[in-house]
Amino acid sequence: MRLYPAIDIIGGQCVRLSQGDYQKKTTFSEDPLAVAKKWESLGGEFLHLVDLDGAKTGDMPNFDLIVSIAKELKIPVEIGGGIRNMDAVSQYLENGVQRVILGTAAIRNPEFVKEAVSKYNERIVIGIDAKDGMVAVSGWEEVSAVSALELAKQMEEIGVKTIIYTDIATDGMLKGPNVLAMKEMAEHVSMDVVASGGVSSLADLELLFKTGVEGAIVGKALYTGHMELSDAVVLCRSFK
Repeated sequence: MRLYPAIDIIGGQCVRLSQGDYQKKTTFSEDPLAVAKKWESLGGEFLHLVDLDGAKTGDMPNFDLIVSIAKELKIPVEIGGGIRNMDAVSQYLENGVQRVILGTAAIRNPEFVKEAVSKYNERIVIGIDAKDGMVAVSGWEEVSAVSALELAKQMEEIGVKTIIYTDIATDGMLKGPNVLAMKEMAEHVSMDVVASGGVSSLADLELLFKTGVEGAIVGKALYTGHMELSDAVVLCRSFK
């Protein structure tokens, strides 16, 4: 199982939110590039970046910072947040970013997703963020009438190879992931499922491994000291 250390960005700073609430923000560093290099040095295999400003506004206010991180690191980088047209996709993928994550666009503009997958194949990842099993969009501020599993199956038909499945209720709460939701998703689609939300311990990673997910995103636990990235990397590499 692959581990994805996370960096969320607001105003050029490294932050974490609780349950996606922009009013519950904690700033952990004013230098996201330094944090990215730290996670790489401790064994991080794939850096997960989120432009929280972009997720809200639909543009790319932190583009230069994100590209500089992608170019400085040796490990691959993926970015999500506000990527809602082909120009944004191309700008990232042609400037050092390995994968882009489409979220709100998957619901509102499936034709755009088809075009992106047709051009960039597995470099297009779909982020499915769920609240009580239903998909949330626009930086989690709006809940749709589409279920997470329904959207995942639609994306699989389009040709998407990887989804990042986030349970909003557990995100940033350090109370453990929604293992049942992750297991259900992993069992019903043949795509790689990356679990996101609530990972707070090595035991949580063991539980997620048993669900069949391809990887797990770890954020707040790394910043608060609940988990050491180097220990988590060793554990995940031991899973057979």
